[in-house]
Amino acid sequence: MALHTLIKHAAAAALCLGATVAAAEYPDHPITMIVPFPPGGVADVVSRPLAQALGEKLGEPVVVENRAGAGGALGIGQAARAKPDGYTILMSLSSISILPEADKVLARKPAYRLDQFVPIARITADPTVLVVRADKPWNRAQDLVDAAKKQPGKLSYGSSGIYGTMHVPMAMLQGAAGIDMLHVPFTGAGPAVQALLGGQVDAVATGPSSVAQLVQSGRVKALAHWGDTPLESMPRVPTLKSLGYDVSFVQWSGVFALAGTPPAVLDRLRQAVKEVANDEKVKALIAGTGSPVQYLDAAAFDAYWRRDSASLALAVQKIGKVE
Repeated sequence: MALHTLIKHAAAAALCLGATVAAAEYPDHPITMIVPFPPGGVADVVSRPLAQALGEKLGEPVVVENRAGAGGALGIGQAARAKPDGYTILMSLSSISILPEADKVLARKPAYRLDQFVPIARITADPTVLVVRADKPWNRAQDLVDAAKKQPGKLSYGSSGIYGTMHVPMAMLQGAAGIDMLHVPFTGAGPAVQALLGGQVDAVATGPSSVAQLVQSGRVKALAHWGDTPLESMPRVPTLKSLGYDVSFVQWSGVFALAGTPPAVLDRLRQAVKEVANDEKVKALIAGTGSPVQYLDAAAFDAYWRRDSASLALAVQKIGKVE
């Protein structure tokens, strides 16, 4: 065998050995879990019990870092630029699939590409819920629709940002119902819900975990949701489809690593997240927020993500350019 071939094989063997050793030692310092939204939203409330348990499982802290802005693009973009070593992971919502398509529609440089991420696991998957303050006169979705028809552009709704997971479902509903409402974007579900409570907006569409306790306490009313079957946390709330509006939207949450992360590290992460997400104590904590765990492992989540991304891309194209 030629000398250069021996050197090549030796170098390859050394790289493999190095990767194996690194994986065996992983993790040896804290892991950062980027959440691209502020505290109080779905991604945040799901990430906290998950990160706590994951840190205990891996033997190193998993620190939640909220990086809000641009409907989630700021934090997701930051994660995309991180070193693919397993020490930066991302907890994202379905907006991860929406934003690159929105960048195409707006003819601007994308903050990230989907192929920069590798799915680890889906954690929750809930339809968005339409809520209004308890003191408003609307008790059914049709009441809100009728009011919006009488006052085009006057009634408002808050969101986590343009083309985010709170904007897209409302845009779908407006198209199906033939109404025009004023869109008021915030940095995340938490601020948008606070704006609802403070009277700055008339409605929001958000994940159940953002509003379940407010519904239970009577501070807000849930009028309908974008799912196909009854919600576990709000079984009496009707689906929009049952009311004659052919719209659906699932606000799922999932954990991602960076493309290029060593396979052995990915396997370690996937196994740890699987064990944690299926732990009864963790499931109870997450379910207590209003979003029960609906776990999918990496392979199933990857297939689900691809289908959902294609569907959401079509939805964004239909909405068109929004400034």
